[in-house]
Amino acid sequence: MQVSVEETSTLGRSLSVVIAEKKVQKKLNKAYTKLNKEVSMKGFRRGKIPRKVMEQSYGEQVHNEVADQLIQDSYFDALEETRLEAVVHPDVREFKFEDDGSFSYIAEIDIKPEFELGEYKGLEIEMPSIVITDEEIDAKLEAMRRENAMLSTVEDRPVATDDVVSIDFTAYKDGELMDNVKGTDYSVDIGSGRNGIEFEAQLIGLSVGEEGVKTIEFPGDFGNQLLAGNTIEFHVKVNNIKGRTFADLDDDFAQEMSADFKTLDDLKADVKKNFEAEREKARRGDLVDILMLKLLENHDFDIPERLVAHEVSDHIKQLEDSLEKQNMNLESAGLTRDKLIEDYKEDATKRVKGDFILKKIAEKEGIKVEDTDITAGFKRIAAQYSMTVDDVKKYYARREDLLPFMHEILNEKIVEFLSKASKIKYVDEVKGDKKEK
Repeated sequence: MQVSVEETSTLGRSLSVVIAEKKVQKKLNKAYTKLNKEVSMKGFRRGKIPRKVMEQSYGEQVHNEVADQLIQDSYFDALEETRLEAVVHPDVREFKFEDDGSFSYIAEIDIKPEFELGEYKGLEIEMPSIVITDEEIDAKLEAMRRENAMLSTVEDRPVATDDVVSIDFTAYKDGELMDNVKGTDYSVDIGSGRNGIEFEAQLIGLSVGEEGVKTIEFPGDFGNQLLAGNTIEFHVKVNNIKGRTFADLDDDFAQEMSADFKTLDDLKADVKKNFEAEREKARRGDLVDILMLKLLENHDFDIPERLVAHEVSDHIKQLEDSLEKQNMNLESAGLTRDKLIEDYKEDATKRVKGDFILKKIAEKEGIKVEDTDITAGFKRIAAQYSMTVDDVKKYYARREDLLPFMHEILNEKIVEFLSKASKIKYVDEVKGDKKEK
């Protein structure tokens, strides 16, 4: 095998590979021999079809199959021979069987960037202190009252806040009916915000059997891509109204929430505890974001463009899969692939660059994924999804599924190391000003 390398960019390399005639012919002979035993041709006994006849009918098929085999068999050997560390699957082009019996192809790759670590330990970070106010606890208790209120059919009044309403609706954009935005006996919880505050508010005042036309301008960041940034005309009919009857906020209410609570104060303490756990989790996520931003600021190096493109492509594929479950596609959701590529590229670049930095830190600090880390990860997933640890292990039985999981665990360990190595100050925020605690 002959391998030559051409530098196409800072991290781009073009590998030209030539495989000798002897090995190529051996592969071709084996492929034709196998095919001869499997196919039938009129006028010939199975296994006795002349090679030239086989080549006329199946030559293209055999050449394509053998080409794939030759590339797969030689690509990693070519990397080893040239001592290149590719970071993404190659783009293979110009593969062909040469007149002299050899086989050649070109593999376009991106290699791992080389860079020196900048500052990553002792980073100074400010994080907010966890403060739970009485107003927040009261608001949560009111939400619990709302969620657990009794519902009863209402016929003597129109829709009001806190009602649960059943409606039929269709939607129009620029006068055109939107096939993917409609509902029959669709349930709307007025005041919950689940369907958008403006949409829910437009139903207030309508009575059972009444029809109405409501126009709503949706913000650009609205959760539904079909509605975001658009002015939509809704045709609505109210089928049913159910009103809530709220319980008193007292010891009896607390006891209804759980046998663990005897008084309203017990319930309040539990609400506060849950708030603290949620804030700590959110603060942990914020800390990771801040750490990564500081690492990116402290490191400047080129990253593989193909790896960024792969990251963007994977993100778009996930979106397409999500839309498909809703019987939609990018076009029906008002999206274009070019715009998504433009929107996702910056974040993908940061993720790719950040990942290289984290792996470099892991190498320097000797941070590795141990068997105990994997076991702990399995247990965590089992608890989160009410599965057995054995079922989780089966899910990750394949190497291609386990590797991304291990990658995630390694990053968690690196971030944990960086967190402990950072100088974190916890501050109170009062009227927009920060005061060290």
